[in-house]
Amino acid sequence: MRLSCTVNGVAREVDGLWEGESLLYVLRERLQLPGSKNACEQGECGSCSVYLDGVLVCSCLVAAGQAEGCSVVTVEGLAGEEQLNPVQEAFLEAGAVQCGFCTPGLIVATHDLLSRVPSPSDEQIREALAGNLCRCTGYEKILDAVRLAAARA
Repeated sequence: MRLSCTVNGVAREVDGLWEGESLLYVLRERLQLPGSKNACEQGECGSCSVYLDGVLVCSCLVAAGQAEGCSVVTVEGLAGEEQLNPVQEAFLEAGAVQCGFCTPGLIVATHDLLSRVPSPSDEQIREALAGNLCRCTGYEKILDAVRLAAARA
């Protein structure tokens, strides 16, 4: 099976896919984009969150074939050539990055939230990030990072 799609603005083709292969596997193992993390493989932790045609999805739950002809944006694709995305910068500045396993999904989910709600309330932030689990931070610095990114937008 062949997959043709756009990943982070670049047309990509992947040959030899098997039917059960996830989009996450293709991104990490075949396209060498390790930003999205493989944590639960059940869509429960949010570590593998990416945009698929502009919609936030858990890439571990998306069969690679479903991305045929689609646009995929990963955490790597949020950054510019020379500069991090403001959300990525805010996470670094607020100290919201510890082990880094949940960080890519949280950054993509935050980016999605701020694209829809530029000045979210704490309740809106918590709801938007509810599908992302972090075992290190206790979430307060993550919330600070979202607030910082929103304030700068």
